[in-house]
Amino acid sequence: MGLTKTDLFTERQNQLAKWAKVMGHPARIAIIDFLLHTKACINGDLVDELGLAQATISQHLRELKEVGLIQGTIEGTRVNYCIHTENWNAMSDAFHELFVHSPSDKNRQCC
Repeated sequence: MGLTKTDLFTERQNQLAKWAKVMGHPARIAIIDFLLHTKACINGDLVDELGLAQATISQHLRELKEVGLIQGTIEGTRVNYCIHTENWNAMSDAFHELFVHSPSDKNRQCC
């Protein structure tokens, strides 16, 4: 088998890209924002809060869960979601490490 494109990059670069891709949709940003500000597990609240169809919200929740930014617990017929704190902090630290290297460094020359 040949190389996949992801094999050309480091594990860190691939992980950052996965996080960036999942955070690249405004509905998922809204879900994360809601979860961060409510500081509680949620279930059906997102339909009323975001005004999106349940199926659409479920798809976005699935994608956030796949990359580990949220976690869900089953209670009866419902799933309650919350931020996966450890993974959220790992993502935050990784992006901070990337963004701390600012191109505005006065000693840096651009072409």
